[in-house]
Amino acid sequence: MPPGGGGPMKDCEYSQISTHSSSPMESPHKKKKIAARRKWEVFPGRNKFFCNGRIMMARQTGVFYLTLILILVTSGLFFAFDCPYLAVNITPAIPVVGGILFFFVMGTLLRTSFSDPGVLPRATPDEAADLERQIDIANGTSSGGYRPPPRTKEVTINGQTVKLKYCFTCKIFRPPRASHCSLCDNCVERFDHHCPWVGNCVGKRNYRFFYMFILSLSFLTVFIFAFVITHVILRSQQTGFLNALKDSPASVLEAVVCFFSVWSIVGLSGFHTYLISSNQTTNEDIKGSWSNKRGKENYNPYSYGNIFTNCCVALCGPISPSLIDRRGYIQPDTPQPAAPSNGITMYGATQSQSDMCDQDQCIQSTKFVLQAAATPLLQSEPSLTSEELHMPGKPGLGTPCASLTLGQPTPPSSMPNLATEATLSDIMPLKDEHGGHQFLTPDEAPSPPRMLGAGSPLAHSRTMHMLGLASQDSLHEDSVRGLVKLSSV
Repeated sequence: MPPGGGGPMKDCEYSQISTHSSSPMESPHKKKKIAARRKWEVFPGRNKFFCNGRIMMARQTGVFYLTLILILVTSGLFFAFDCPYLAVNITPAIPVVGGILFFFVMGTLLRTSFSDPGVLPRATPDEAADLERQIDIANGTSSGGYRPPPRTKEVTINGQTVKLKYCFTCKIFRPPRASHCSLCDNCVERFDHHCPWVGNCVGKRNYRFFYMFILSLSFLTVFIFAFVITHVILRSQQTGFLNALKDSPASVLEAVVCFFSVWSIVGLSGFHTYLISSNQTTNEDIKGSWSNKRGKENYNPYSYGNIFTNCCVALCGPISPSLIDRRGYIQPDTPQPAAPSNGITMYGATQSQSDMCDQDQCIQSTKFVLQAAATPLLQSEPSLTSEELHMPGKPGLGTPCASLTLGQPTPPSSMPNLATEATLSDIMPLKDEHGGHQFLTPDEAPSPPRMLGAGSPLAHSRTMHMLGLASQDSLHEDSVRGLVKLSSV
């Protein structure tokens, strides 16, 4: 073929195929950086979180805001209208004591409302499946019929048998004294009750703060009510009752609020004082778990038998850490190693990436063979004419191959990556000599560098061997198979 001339081989140029992006050792690790999420963002319970998970409350917080407004308004009116007169006419210690009580009430209220009451973490899918297997094993096997699995366990605490109930929501056996809150949808350790006034559950981790809140609020309510009445009486002695009400109208509002709230607050404080002294919870007392009516041998196994010891344990004992770690980061999934492909271990790569990499390497190898074998072979190698290859009863190679279509024969099934029509058309180079079509045999193409050994017959053979030309289709199929095997070395 003359230099610069057109022909079928002109389109068969080598083009570099970049496989850097599909590198099996690099691409799985080049991932976009995703901001780490905290556990409170995917918390399964019905709770609200503020300040990046530092504050945890129930979803229904309307009554809590009402409690906050009543305390702030009543105390604010007392310090604004009553304390100035009482400090001058009685003693300056009144506003000081009132301020200390107010700040103590607000501190314990916020501590109760914003803290984790002792929520128990839910079981993971693996833990839940393992627990179900344990339940099935404990229940035994039956050949047929429905068998309800046991959903309770019995443990002995200080000689008393206690049943542990299974929680279908959290997929765990609840510890002793724990219960599931239907409003927050959480199992709470040492569950006392859900208090809408504080906007949170009351449990093991915030019960002491709840008790100190209602106890200090009782003192503050009684303190404000008592000194408001004192203020009105002193003013009435000086200017009369009606003039006293006109001079300090806020005192009337404070007295009404304190009068109607003091009974419930003081009564609640007394009830929880009884619970602490006997080491019970509100839930246990309402259900009568340790009542003598259930039997003479039924007693509270958690009581220490001493009122002072029970109070010290409830109010002065250590606070257990939170079990849900709401501000912790969610651990990303660890990439699993894929099966080795072509002797290369691919970590984190998918099978589609492995197939694409093999296909790119095979196409690149084929184009390299065509580049090395295209021009020198056509210019230097002698070719046989149609007369030399003509056999009796067989058509010569010089005749036009109108019925011969590239891409019809199917390559062997062991080479799936080269079974494309575009690759087959590139593999079959043509020579234009004496107006006829000449085909290259597998021995005619020189071996590319570092692909065939020095002793290979294909590397040193410069002659053309006769193939059994039974037909044009058999010649075409043998040529394709030869070059396919050559390119796959």
